[in-house]
Amino acid sequence: MASAAISPAAAPPERADMSAWVAVAAGTLGALMATLDISIVNSALPVIQGEIGASGTEGTWVATAYLVAEIVVIPMAAWLQRLLGLRTFLLTAAGLFTLFSVVCGTATTLTMMIIGRVGQGFTGGAMIPTAQTIIAQRLPPRQQPIGIALFGVTAILGPVVGPLVGGWLTENISWHYAFFINVPICAVLVTMLLVGLKHEKPDMTELGNADWLGIAGLTLGLGGLTVFLEDGQREQWFDSGLIRLMALVSLVGFVLLFIGQRTATRPIIKLSLLLDRQFGSVALMGLVLGMVLYGTSYVIPQFLAALADYNALQSGKVVLLSGLPSLVMMAIVPFLLRSVDIRLAVGAGLLIMAGSAFLDSGLTTETSGGDFTVSQLMRGVGQILGMLFLSQAVVRSVPAADAGDASGLFNAVRNLGGSFALAGISILQEQRLWLHSRRMEETLNGNSPMVQDYVGGLSQSLGSTPAALGMIAQQVQAQALVIAYNDIFWIMAVGTLIVLPLVLFLRPLPKDAAPAAMH
Repeated sequence: MASAAISPAAAPPERADMSAWVAVAAGTLGALMATLDISIVNSALPVIQGEIGASGTEGTWVATAYLVAEIVVIPMAAWLQRLLGLRTFLLTAAGLFTLFSVVCGTATTLTMMIIGRVGQGFTGGAMIPTAQTIIAQRLPPRQQPIGIALFGVTAILGPVVGPLVGGWLTENISWHYAFFINVPICAVLVTMLLVGLKHEKPDMTELGNADWLGIAGLTLGLGGLTVFLEDGQREQWFDSGLIRLMALVSLVGFVLLFIGQRTATRPIIKLSLLLDRQFGSVALMGLVLGMVLYGTSYVIPQFLAALADYNALQSGKVVLLSGLPSLVMMAIVPFLLRSVDIRLAVGAGLLIMAGSAFLDSGLTTETSGGDFTVSQLMRGVGQILGMLFLSQAVVRSVPAADAGDASGLFNAVRNLGGSFALAGISILQEQRLWLHSRRMEETLNGNSPMVQDYVGGLSQSLGSTPAALGMIAQQVQAQALVIAYNDIFWIMAVGTLIVLPLVLFLRPLPKDAAPAAMH
């Protein structure tokens, strides 16, 4: 541990030099690329699914694999940085991220795509917390708020611009370039890292200090749980040998993780922090907000593609709307942090997020992108109020020595919420589609004069009775799918309201404290 007191000779300069700003720009660019790739596939997913032969429910793996890999690596980032040195670590991450992006761009099967996305998430997720490290290490305290603001804009901009960039590339060039675009970006990033950061010698003693049980447990637990949730419905749950195996793998993983908590000198992820009333409340609200944020950015493009016949670019423009209020409000972040009580801000953010989900729970087969405008703008406001203040509460709710562990755990929990949301959406969509289809079919009595007249009219206009029956089946499926999506949005809204009382456990932020970096 570094000494808290800094000698005059070691004191940072009043103003950062050019190499320091290049380093900050490199960290910010890496974080932007990593957050962009979380959602860059969302609007292009219907096209990607068709080309790699994946069903709608299997397609959620393309998004989930990235998030789960990020969850695993974010708590490991600090240890990997100490092991390899900051520059070597980031150069390795950038190089591997480029390689896995090419794997995704050339994928012809779902398996190949998932391998690429796991690799992207693992290497891209490593670049997110290190961006905050660069700001803390290379900028003097008086200039750190500038770096924090740049990072904050990046963290918000990436996920909302991702669907637009992916959509534009899909419609104008090819979906493959949603991944190939990372190659020139990584080339620029590597150059900036070489210029802005100095080489540090690796510290191989860290290999002996690692929480290997925790690392194995986190990987097996989350990996097994994700497969269990994603494929459980399709495999008929415990009737499947695969699902039983994944349940066992997940259980073993979490047991290893908890053993690591007891035996490791420095656990890979400090779960004991969740026992703190304030931090536990922050983490639970972050989990739910992660579910809503990642869930809605996934569901809306799927709805528009399936029912409004939107292409990838049109869907991306709709998703982008939620980022506009966030970018505008970032300019007043310091004022908000000084002037607004955290309980009011987070409570308002949760209420607005819930309200936006309730608005989207009244969709019809005639709904188009314009009908999401109000809810998306509301979602953007709710996101900045909720996530901004919760991110600040993370480091204020624990002792200073645990701030890094708390930040990593909060980010992991938030991404875990997104992973749960995508898995849950897949399950709900399949179950509710089947349920609502059967219910509507039960109301269509073949002996009913109204039904017979309707079928007769369709038969005359379409030229045959089988064609008329096929048209009715399509209409039933479309209506059932709309109701299934309404159910998904309604569940998101109710889930957000359920955690609303937890704002009462939050303590006010110090009025004179500088903003903490957030993701």
